[in-house]
Amino acid sequence: MTADLSQIVKAYDVRGVVPDQWDETLAELFGAAFVRVTDADAIVVGHDMRPSSPGLADAFARGAARLGADVTLIGLCSTDQLYFASGSLDLPGAMFTASHNPAQYNGIKMCRAGAAPVGQDTGLAEIRELAERWTRDGAPEVAPTTGTITERETLADYAAYLKSLVDLTIRPLKVVVDAGNGMGGHTVPTVFEGLPLDLVPMYFELDGTFPNHEANPLDPKNIVDLQARVLAEGADLGLAFDGDADRCFVVDERGEPVPPSAITALVAARELAKNPGGTIIHNLITSWSVPEVVREQGGEPVRTRVGHSFIKEEMAKTGAIFGGEHSAHYYFKDFWNADTGMLAALHVLAALGGQEGTLSDLVSAYDRYASSGEINSTVADQTASAAKVRAAYEGEGVTLDELDGLTVTAQDWWFNLRASNTEPLLRLNVEARDAATMAKIRDEVLALVRATD
Repeated sequence: MTADLSQIVKAYDVRGVVPDQWDETLAELFGAAFVRVTDADAIVVGHDMRPSSPGLADAFARGAARLGADVTLIGLCSTDQLYFASGSLDLPGAMFTASHNPAQYNGIKMCRAGAAPVGQDTGLAEIRELAERWTRDGAPEVAPTTGTITERETLADYAAYLKSLVDLTIRPLKVVVDAGNGMGGHTVPTVFEGLPLDLVPMYFELDGTFPNHEANPLDPKNIVDLQARVLAEGADLGLAFDGDADRCFVVDERGEPVPPSAITALVAARELAKNPGGTIIHNLITSWSVPEVVREQGGEPVRTRVGHSFIKEEMAKTGAIFGGEHSAHYYFKDFWNADTGMLAALHVLAALGGQEGTLSDLVSAYDRYASSGEINSTVADQTASAAKVRAAYEGEGVTLDELDGLTVTAQDWWFNLRASNTEPLLRLNVEARDAATMAKIRDEVLALVRATD
């Protein structure tokens, strides 16, 4: 392995192709570095269903134990199940997953005790530095007392804890769940057990080669099967989880996707009913609907940059009760400020099952505007293309801000244009009060972005 780990140590996690970019030898060094940086005397480690995950997780555990930390292995789990273990056991944790990436990838999502995030500014840069040094100069010395490695089952406790947070006294519902051969197939049966749900499972077999479709429901092509099955079954709703099951996407009874912003607004309203006057975090790409609903329910909306480390940091700073992103990450104060798609799913089931109407009727109050969704454009020069767009809209009776990319806001529409951190892409999101205006602004901006002059 190379001593330069910049290709696999990202902003929030480790991620790369196995064994080309990293392997069990490097995973062992990451385990040692994690213990050194967090100064932990005990940690918890879990993994997803990818073929390489068990070996990498075991190697990480060996590296941690070499430096004297006791390791609790919780085995197969979703990422939010690992966060539950970190929070409930008050231990730093490591989850082996590459989320929705293809089968040849794997990665590590790390957190401090209480599921506090580890990113570039909160320990990940130091972990990379140590691993690089040890790759070059040899592994660190073994601690005087090697740590123990033990196994522990957490799935039942995780399920019970989630269900304790939501009143699930609901009418019977028929729900189709597409686990995408990911960890939802492991967690959903236990979490849904005992609820008045007629569960129709799709792709629950754990298979890290993803034989049916990519485990990335953000891409519309990956929920086509779910949409068709909801209609065929006459179901009340459909749920789709990504590979590590920390994100949840919702389809209504008509087979139509429910925008994550509408789910954010719905859950925010429910959390504010329990915590009057609370603060709700939303990133700058979520719909206008979110801050509107929060204010209508007596809450305080706070706008942040995109990305879980920013959301979690702002939640800790403000004491927020809930946070949501356009990418279907949902964060709960009751869940150590960590993201859990499963808890969001339970809120949707509780909201729908607590009244007699359809899901489309229920979410109509929270889905108020026309949205483009995220549109990616490959560009030669991200900075130059964004500058061209900025120049075109300056002085047009709009407000511009650069909290995260370029956001241009008018009375009847807004758009955000952001550069990808990892690819030569610009990402565009547009929202307007009506579909015609949205389409007009979308096409105007895309023409500027994609112009070749």
